[in-house]
Amino acid sequence: MNGFSIGHFVRRPEFGAVLSFVAVIAFYVAFGGASLGALFGAASWINFAANLGIVALPVGLLMIAGELDISIGAMIPAGSMTIAILSGYYELPIVIGMLGVLAIGVAVGLVNGLLAVRTSVPSLIITLGTLVAVQGLVLAGSVILTGAASVPLNAPGWAKMVFGDLIHGKFQVIILWWLALTVVFGFVLHATRYGNWIVAMGGDEVSARNAGIPTDRLRIVLFILSSTAASFVGMCGAILFNSAQVSGGMNYIFNTVVSIVVGGVLLTGGFGSVAGIFLGALTFAVVSQGIYFTDIDRNWSNLIIGVMLMAAVLMNNTFRQMALSFVPKKNK
Repeated sequence: MNGFSIGHFVRRPEFGAVLSFVAVIAFYVAFGGASLGALFGAASWINFAANLGIVALPVGLLMIAGELDISIGAMIPAGSMTIAILSGYYELPIVIGMLGVLAIGVAVGLVNGLLAVRTSVPSLIITLGTLVAVQGLVLAGSVILTGAASVPLNAPGWAKMVFGDLIHGKFQVIILWWLALTVVFGFVLHATRYGNWIVAMGGDEVSARNAGIPTDRLRIVLFILSSTAASFVGMCGAILFNSAQVSGGMNYIFNTVVSIVVGGVLLTGGFGSVAGIFLGALTFAVVSQGIYFTDIDRNWSNLIIGVMLMAAVLMNNTFRQMALSFVPKKNK
């Protein structure tokens, strides 16, 4: 029984992510002199992980299904500028601005999904096109409508409390959204037929379609979730900081994909877990923000971050291969 339990745990997609997270913490403590109390009590990396994690959840499901969405880099400023223009510049009710954010997320995701199912163009190329198109639309639209590339926003108290407040003066309320969405996505992927469909589609789409799985409809829904999640993060940022800018969001493309891969999701699809995606976002946040809690020279930060992330990915891949080749001994 014990051997079976251990083997089952080693086979889990998040097993490598757990080891990566522990290894990163150990490195900063052993070689950087970081204090565990200061590191785990800091808000910077947790806030960073929450914003990244909300985007990573639907993109991770897309990657498990064998697709990729890089238009998220434009959807974050699109979401922030939409609510700022509608509810800041034109002073419409904040609910109208929020509906506008959701609408633009659904619209871009629908375009991505329809192009993915009705053409043979890879989703990477499709979303690259929408990335550039949305960037241009946001910049041109902002200048035409407001005459500026930055728009202030003064959200009402209830909106600040729900979407853009600080808990104890340092922890962003979006952390609670991240935790709630992780539970929801985890339930969908691991406890419903839709999760089985997503994994099956990423493993072998032709077989999944022949088995009666509505792969086209499922792909469109996943693209919509991806774009909407990114626009939601942009909206929360605008409410929190009382302003929005047309720039920003591009770093989320690299950060999101790397955190998902660190979390154990295969780029080729068909393998991954929500727990792994959650831990991948935490690991990336600690790697990128944790260095500021060490004695390491900041000039080495990019090199250390790159090497540690590569090590985390390789470690994850190594343990995944070991898991796949593991065969428990039979009881005689």
